[in-house]
Amino acid sequence: MQQSLTFAGVVIVAGGLGKRMGRPKQMLPLAGQPVLLRAVEAFTHIDFIKQIVVVTPLENREILKKRFPNLVFANPGATRLASVMSGVAALDSRVQAIAVHDGARPLVSPQAAARCLQSGFENGAAVLAVPVKDTIKQVRNGVVERTLERNALWQAQTPQCYQAAVLRRALDKFGYLQDATDESQLVERLGVQVKIEPSDYQNLKITTPEDLVMAEAFLQAGTQIRTGFGFDLHRLQAGRKFIVGGVEIKHTKGLQGHSDADVVLHAICDAILGALCEGEIGLLFPPSDPTIKDIDSKKIAARVMEIMQKHQAYLLHMDVTLVTQEPKISPHYEAVRSSLALIFNMDKKDVSFKSKSHEHVGTVGRGEAAECFAQVTLALGERA
Repeated sequence: MQQSLTFAGVVIVAGGLGKRMGRPKQMLPLAGQPVLLRAVEAFTHIDFIKQIVVVTPLENREILKKRFPNLVFANPGATRLASVMSGVAALDSRVQAIAVHDGARPLVSPQAAARCLQSGFENGAAVLAVPVKDTIKQVRNGVVERTLERNALWQAQTPQCYQAAVLRRALDKFGYLQDATDESQLVERLGVQVKIEPSDYQNLKITTPEDLVMAEAFLQAGTQIRTGFGFDLHRLQAGRKFIVGGVEIKHTKGLQGHSDADVVLHAICDAILGALCEGEIGLLFPPSDPTIKDIDSKKIAARVMEIMQKHQAYLLHMDVTLVTQEPKISPHYEAVRSSLALIFNMDKKDVSFKSKSHEHVGTVGRGEAAECFAQVTLALGERA
């Protein structure tokens, strides 16, 4: 009796030059996120996947590490097959099954990928595929030789999934065939039957500019746009650090609170949780918990980002207004914008940060407190 699949690994190949696209396609923005980041994210939702190896050049890795700190990286080879071999070599020896996926397929369904992995583990090999929709002609020297039987034709996608021992054996024996367009060809040469697992047409490969337009349309069709509003207020106290948006600003007073009292991050986090209908940060980090005294609010933001990722959501825009009589904030606008973009994995151009004084009116106007208002717009793109 075969053991159950509990330890699977994924190799995501993203080392291509994007010749048909005119530039490397794996880092092109797709509805606010790089194509490769979306491809990686799909596999983070599958419980039995314990390791993800991304085969990509050094310049692509920093943005991935910020979002997925546990990724393993491998260097790409001169061909796709060489890159696959590099990625498989980086996998843990304990993996029972291996999925190989194209980094330029950002819309793969986690449910379909999990089903394919399970099938590959049980049967030796399985690939996601869809029936060919068009009539296919076999051509030589510009002339049709024959029309192929469409009912027998399937278009292979990725991931392509295998028992770990089967894939490693195929690569060891036939890895010299560097012109192979997918590794299932090598597995077929071993005499192992490759099972077809039906997929969907949304799992397209970004190869040409038209593909990117189609992928955007698929995402928009299944995307819900939400807004969230957040507010926070902290008193000012001598001897405390004045930290806003993850940036420390020198001042005689700082913000008072159970954490580092970063009023800007707190307001933004509450706005995100509001958009997701997930409560507020006081429920996640209660002020009654002594173990989180003086916690860095960037850790609070990281937890909120994890919740957002579970919803398969991503930020489109944020607009933040800090209200304080002192200190003067405008010299620090760009530093705070840069910090917020980094913390929330956004492009700086989509982050608005500004400040207002309180015209010496009330608690804030007397320099006794600071308050912050934040509004975020996010896309909820979870697929069924």
